[in-house]
Amino acid sequence: MTGAKTYILIVLTLLSAACRHGQEVRVIPVADFFRSQDKGSYGISPDGKLLSYLKVEGKKQNLFVEDLSTGAAVQITQLNEKNINYYFWVSNDKLIYYKDKTVAERQSDVFMIDKDGKNERKLSDNGKSKLKVLKDQLIENKYLLLSSNKRDSTVFDIYRLNVNTGQMEMTVKNPGNITEWITDSQGRLRLATASDGVNETLLYRDKESEAFRPVITNNFKTTFRPIALSDTKPENVYAVSNVNRDKNALVELNCKTGKEVRILFSNDTLNVVDAQYSKTKKSMTFVVCETWKKEKHYLDFSTKRLYNELDKLLPGTESRIIDRDKAERTFIIRTFTDRNPGSYYIYFAAKGLLKKLSDFNPSIKESEMSSMKPITYTSRDGLAIHGYLTLPLNKSPENLPVIVLPHNGPGSRNSWGYNAEVQFLANRGYAVFQMNYRGSSGYGKSFMAAGFREWGGKIQDDIDDGVKWLIARKVANPKKIAIYGTGFGGYIALNSLYSSPGMYTCGGSNSGVINLFSYLKSIPPFLKTNLQMYYEIIGNPVTQVEYMRQASPVFHAYKFSVPVFIAQSPKDPRSNAGEAIQFVKELKKRNVNVTYLEKENNEFSSQGEEDRQKLYTALEQFLAANLSKK
Repeated sequence: MTGAKTYILIVLTLLSAACRHGQEVRVIPVADFFRSQDKGSYGISPDGKLLSYLKVEGKKQNLFVEDLSTGAAVQITQLNEKNINYYFWVSNDKLIYYKDKTVAERQSDVFMIDKDGKNERKLSDNGKSKLKVLKDQLIENKYLLLSSNKRDSTVFDIYRLNVNTGQMEMTVKNPGNITEWITDSQGRLRLATASDGVNETLLYRDKESEAFRPVITNNFKTTFRPIALSDTKPENVYAVSNVNRDKNALVELNCKTGKEVRILFSNDTLNVVDAQYSKTKKSMTFVVCETWKKEKHYLDFSTKRLYNELDKLLPGTESRIIDRDKAERTFIIRTFTDRNPGSYYIYFAAKGLLKKLSDFNPSIKESEMSSMKPITYTSRDGLAIHGYLTLPLNKSPENLPVIVLPHNGPGSRNSWGYNAEVQFLANRGYAVFQMNYRGSSGYGKSFMAAGFREWGGKIQDDIDDGVKWLIARKVANPKKIAIYGTGFGGYIALNSLYSSPGMYTCGGSNSGVINLFSYLKSIPPFLKTNLQMYYEIIGNPVTQVEYMRQASPVFHAYKFSVPVFIAQSPKDPRSNAGEAIQFVKELKKRNVNVTYLEKENNEFSSQGEEDRQKLYTALEQFLAANLSKK
């Protein structure tokens, strides 16, 4: 979208909002925005006969299976906590679920259970190591392919688990540099990715009895992400790739020659962020490109027809297929818009029948939510920065208090869609400003690389330039601008408070990084292979000491003067809670107004509903005290 078109869109939005000015807006309770789903995580059995889902009743969360022909449902787990974080079908009769063991360290126990709730068993005692089911299907009706770092915490080996006897046998030992293992549609281990920390090599083998051999090597700044091995040409792989191009394309590559066989989709202005392979059709069916919204580009007529039918049945919404049966005749659909968290449906393609399963959050009314509009502005060094502006309902769209909301990172981005945090802030009367600063994903190789080692530098400039852009257009009240974020977004927010004095009235950080040195030390053992890559993106703690000190808020407490909100969990392994508490003490010593909230759990975990409500209640009070009443 060009700058002129973006500006016209914003003007129209402002005029529309002005027409509604004066109408009273209901203040929606915090709990309504951040409630957990009562029923969700739907799945379909491979034969399409059974529907599965997670259901919450009080403090309990359990797995249910429903017979689609009769509607009879059975509760198949008997748990007293909300600690199932993931599950899937491995056959028509069996499911696997992951149960949180230690949320802070992201460890889970893995269980298998029959569809009627019988024969529940823990697959293995993995101690403090991590276990992951590599392929969601039983091989020879009794084996599961697993990856585990129980031998060596820094790498994942491949094991074959007999689900009947519990015997777990290592089949491939990681030589120390494999970061990813990939199977074909039959569950055979055929691809792997090796890394030396900076360069990544695709490895391939024809058969599981053979050794892996290198195919191509690329610097980590280049994307080559395998989607699927071809069923009709087993030596070929479909991949999202920007090798020798700036934007991601969908390509087919021959693993024996290392050469691209053909390009299935490419566009100089569009970046492919995902692609879908159909095991039934044995072909790629569509790619997903993301500009201000995600859009599908179809490679298969029947798939296009399917989504066209869904668009007719679900007008005015975005539709995502989140599960399907093996024959691709029965589908689980998830819908949403920017103003509606959406619903779940089951769709029977042969009958053209759509049945609603549940709403994602029935407390939310679309008419009370705000539109998320795309914007574009130019940074001081000429880079186009894209983002979103969400304006509060029924307020004059001028001179508004603004919350700047930088996204977490690195390597992520803001996307269009329903965002409870954004809508909560807009409901409280704030304009919410999100930008995809340099280094964000989805805009090509050059744009992402432009953000490397620019934390506290040009990334900060991109955000400040966006705020100045809002002020120049008289949307923002320059005396009522706050900045808040989570993770690296919280890091950016804290950085902004001392590196851009006078721009922000207050700021906040949730689970934010305050020390780049500590952050790099906290990288878990199984990611140590990628440490050099982290050094390239964030900074090298040995050779760039001065830069990393300058870009770490913990060393600059004496520069803070405006009110600060800090939320932290002492159980979070990626943040140093003691360091955060000491940082808060230093700020208070200098008479900085600090609101400190200690969280029991990660608010985004299945047990985190109470923490979510405490967090956003405290944030609301902090912002009201420092912005709304000024």
